[in-house]
Amino acid sequence: MKTLRSCLLLLFIGFATLAHAEQKDLVVFAASSLTDVLNEIGNAFTKQNNIPIKFSFAASSALARQIESGAPAGVFVSADTQWMDYLQSRDLIERDTHESVAGNRLVLIAPAGSTIQLRIEAHMPIVRALNGGRLATGDPASVPVGKYAQAALMSLSVWDEVADRLVRADNVRSALAFVAREEAPLGIVYRTDARMQSSVRVVGTFPLSSHPPIVYPAAAVKGADASARSFVHFLKGTTAQALFSKYGFEP
Repeated sequence: MKTLRSCLLLLFIGFATLAHAEQKDLVVFAASSLTDVLNEIGNAFTKQNNIPIKFSFAASSALARQIESGAPAGVFVSADTQWMDYLQSRDLIERDTHESVAGNRLVLIAPAGSTIQLRIEAHMPIVRALNGGRLATGDPASVPVGKYAQAALMSLSVWDEVADRLVRADNVRSALAFVAREEAPLGIVYRTDARMQSSVRVVGTFPLSSHPPIVYPAAAVKGADASARSFVHFLKGTTAQALFSKYGFEP
């Protein structure tokens, strides 16, 4: 009987060890502007569900194309609806998990020590404010913040003046860094990114009417396991939404 109990105990330990060994991290591909908030949300999710998470942060365009190429992501969180729709049109996400989880605002920034003052309005003298320098933002051809910036500048009738003066960064955090290092006198980023960098200050906030709504959609990638669905659901819950608010995101 003792031998039998010992064998059963060893068998149980063996199965438990195997299950632990096979526990895979949930891989989440997310927009660069979500870096700080999602790291904290991820810790809360892991604490509650005992599911470890690995994040990969980059421009939404780059991440979407990686998923299209077969990158092993479980969840995609984009900085705009276009790149989520891009994957959905190719049947690469679980459509029933597609959720909008947060919003943001678009701001004009300058180095913290800069004396630039500029009112955000139609025909604003932005070229004069640049004083020979360049305007840093995401590449409007692919990076969401750059697309929002282009839309806003077109709405305010100044796009043609600054189109050839852009620093076309590969993601919003790179654009932020150009201004923080004083390599560009002005930049256009999300409000939440500006809040995280003490080396820049907000010159002004773009009117909501000047660009499409800034929305962060999330979805489980096609074929992902149940943990991906759980994380997307968690992003809509009270804990995650409180953290989005803490970091300055819109509901």
